[in-house]
Amino acid sequence: MNSSIKIPFLFIVTALLILSVNSNADDFKIVKERVVSELKKTSVDDSQVESILSRMKPDGSYPDIFYEDLSRTAGFPHRRHTSDLVYLAKAYKSKTSRFYRSRKLKEQIITSLKYWVDHDFFGDNWHDNQISTPTNLVNFMLIIGNVLPQDLIQRAQPIIGRANMNASGARPSGDRIVIAGILAKNLLFIGDEAGFDKIIKLIEGEVKFSTGKRGMQHDYSFHHREDRVNNTTSYGYGKYANTYGEWSYYVADTKYAFSTEKINQLVDYYLDGVYKQMVYGIYIDVSVKNRDITQKANFTPAGLDEIERLLRSTDYRKDELEEIIQLRKVEARPSRSFAKFFWQTEHFVFQRPGFYTTVRMFSTRNRNMEEPYNGPGKPTHHRADGTNYLMLNGDEYHNIWPVYDWQKISGTTIMQKPKLHGPENIQLDGFTDFVGAVTDGLYGAVAFDFISPHDLVKARKSWFFFDEEYVCLGTDIHSRPDLPVATTVNQALLRSDVTIMEDGEVSKLPRGSRELSQVKFVHQDKVGYIFPSPTTVQLSNQEEKGRWSDITDQKNISTEVVSMDVFKLWFDHGKSPDSASYQYIVVPGVSEQELMETSGNNRGINIIANTSEVQAVSHNKLGIALITFYKAAEVKVSDYLTVRMDGPGMAMLKIRDDKVYELTVSDPTRKLSRVMVTLSGKYKVDGDHHISLADTNGGSTLIILALPTGVYAGKSISVDLN
Repeated sequence: MNSSIKIPFLFIVTALLILSVNSNADDFKIVKERVVSELKKTSVDDSQVESILSRMKPDGSYPDIFYEDLSRTAGFPHRRHTSDLVYLAKAYKSKTSRFYRSRKLKEQIITSLKYWVDHDFFGDNWHDNQISTPTNLVNFMLIIGNVLPQDLIQRAQPIIGRANMNASGARPSGDRIVIAGILAKNLLFIGDEAGFDKIIKLIEGEVKFSTGKRGMQHDYSFHHREDRVNNTTSYGYGKYANTYGEWSYYVADTKYAFSTEKINQLVDYYLDGVYKQMVYGIYIDVSVKNRDITQKANFTPAGLDEIERLLRSTDYRKDELEEIIQLRKVEARPSRSFAKFFWQTEHFVFQRPGFYTTVRMFSTRNRNMEEPYNGPGKPTHHRADGTNYLMLNGDEYHNIWPVYDWQKISGTTIMQKPKLHGPENIQLDGFTDFVGAVTDGLYGAVAFDFISPHDLVKARKSWFFFDEEYVCLGTDIHSRPDLPVATTVNQALLRSDVTIMEDGEVSKLPRGSRELSQVKFVHQDKVGYIFPSPTTVQLSNQEEKGRWSDITDQKNISTEVVSMDVFKLWFDHGKSPDSASYQYIVVPGVSEQELMETSGNNRGINIIANTSEVQAVSHNKLGIALITFYKAAEVKVSDYLTVRMDGPGMAMLKIRDDKVYELTVSDPTRKLSRVMVTLSGKYKVDGDHHISLADTNGGSTLIILALPTGVYAGKSISVDLN
């Protein structure tokens, strides 16, 4: 007897289709549940709920919000209305809250939502209408929407719907992916699976290189606008990267899951872009900040969510991601050393386990600074003029900005004007293209052929970075107007006594501001500043005062006078300087005693040249020479080694036994396809794309190196020499 049962083929096909549909529906449901769970994961404080309700008027509005002022500079306080709706919805849905399923709370929520949709507050800033309000309302709907009257839900939909891919803010940038995420949430709420499938594919495609346009650049920096200003740790982090990472988590292990290739590219962007522009990967580097620098901030480590989400999706570069988590949880100390030049953004970062420092510049390729959109950032004219901040802990400049002297920015050379130009004069084009760096990923030098677009001050500035110190050189400083010009060594919070060596005598300075002559070194807050030849400097270590309202045109900013102790060290080049110069060595993490013992020989550092043609430094202990060639020139590095470059460029020479064993070069102008370097001695280049020609009579070698081009123009290239 045959016990097998024959099942009709049509029945099998139908069953498979039903399973497929259910599976797809389950995936849609899973994603929605994850989104809602994320929105509800933070606990509800009933006292905060009581505070919100106590402020709410019978019509659902709040007396502390001036609803009539929808101007840009008002800052759209209206968002507090919709964010309070989200919080109240969480309380209503939270079993741990005494407001759980409270009828009275539900009525008040409905009244407050009705007040909003009745008035539909539309701000002058597009961001409020296309992002802020839709974000809060869609989050609110996902948490509580099923208990609201249907007509109220429908009336809110057009307001949420302003977040759509045809909206003005949905252009390629940090905002596009945010708007796509709002739309995706709303599609989950209304149950539009087909629409959700399309928008998830769009979100997945947003992680891509967009060099020369808005978006992620090939050096892993981020440009939010077409001005090519660095926005890596603002729009490129909190919006672009984190939104993508959030959705990669929501759709993981479903049919909507992002490809491994895209997630791994996001990991590269975090590790090689975002985290390298954060102090130890923990704190936002103030050098990268733009207009938001004039807003009061909290000094706290960055969160863990974005990394934990990545680790759920991929094992790629897992050890590096886990180390960042440990650092942010204060379970480990910084250990990584690197040097990186973001050639698309003209920003250089340098880290050792004990310090982090940066140089920010601009050129004919990139504009100098973000415009002061909506009010903040009005004194930031000079913050890309070769700004060189130094951080050991990360808080050396924390909230210093209301008392800050904005014409004495660390590292810059600035004409000292009676007052800054107006905010409309902040963002300008650069005048020079010789702006760049040479680096092998561990050491490096930076060069800035600087002309101020604000004042036409000229200076040739270079920085040379080593393990325990870095060297700052400036020369050919010119200025026409009859005003003084200053180069600032550092302006930071005063955290200790100031110790100096003046005329060979070591002493601690009383508080005040003064000129000092024949100064060999200055020490403050574990940082030493050595002057290779004793020189005259200006130094201030005293209380400074200011107001947050002085540095922004936003409304409702505190007018309270703020007082802080500030350390300032600078060179006064006098009025209308002609060919002025400076040189100094910065030693982070050094004690007074060690500084006294090592400053005499300048810590083994040799300043080879500081002229309008060449700026060059060698480090005897490390066996490294770093050179900026503004034009074709020859440099004698030592009694046994001479180097010539047949045009503008930068070079790093690693030297052993008076021989160069590694050569690294770059082209700051981005105009050359090759560079020619002549070294004394006989060498052979390893590599197929480079040529070495030995001159047996002269005992020198001409090395012709092919340079990176296209999206990699400005990047360094290294070759081994035999």
